Amino acid sequence: MISRWDAPTHYTRAAGGCLHNTLPEGSSIPKEIEVKLRMRDAASARKMLAKIGAKPVRHAAAGKDGRFHELNILFDTPQGGFARHGQLLRLRVESPAARGSKAASRAVLTYKGPAEGPAKGHFKIREEYEVVVADAEAMHRILESLGLRGWFRYEKFRTAFSLPASARWAAGLQLDLDETPVGVFLELEGPTAAIDRAARELGFTPSDYITKDYLFLHIEQCRKGGIIVPQLAPGIVAGIPDMMFQK
Repeated sequence: MISRWDAPTHYTRAAGGCLHNTLPEGSSIPKEIEVKLRMRDAASARKMLAKIGAKPVRHAAAGKDGRFHELNILFDTPQGGFARHGQLLRLRVESPAARGSKAASRAVLTYKGPAEGPAKGHFKIREEYEVVVADAEAMHRILESLGLRGWFRYEKFRTAFSLPASARWAAGLQLDLDETPVGVFLELEGPTAAIDRAARELGFTPSDYITKDYLFLHIEQCRKGGIIVPQLAPGIVAGIPDMMFQK
């Protein structure tokens, strides 16, 4: 999600490495509101989406089918200051999924704040800011030069979908089909009422909603497969392999 900036944003570094938002008083804070739905496979998911009128969205890094590849790198302080406070700093590189495609790659830097509490129900809600960067490698070096380290990588193929304008209830709703090493998921992001209706039309209920991010889904998959992933502190794990497709 590329958030619109209503006012200049400022962050201050607190003890322990977390970031504190110091937006000017009266400024609005962009919020990410989303859930994931586990799908059987990509082909059946595409058919389900087509039945409710959803069509692939053209993307700068995608071909005609809207599908593109993502390589994501999570950054943190050596002490894990961001993760300890529920924050995330991610550099994402989006590139064509098909070989020989003339589509251009792009890079996006994302900050996500701590998830809001369970009072918000079945949805994951958190502060989010994103900015497109011109040079992924240069940004990687900048972050490392600031003392951060890229400690976890994960990849997936994504296809963005949208519903027709005639579905006014779906205004502001994003549907992203993700093919990942830990399964196929549909992310629904936008107004809660639109998320609920889209999920219902696809045959899901709030009990099917997943609010865990891909890191924690990967940790669960590793542990089920017998890979030991020690938790050193809340949000801090050690010895986790990257979430990459088998070559």
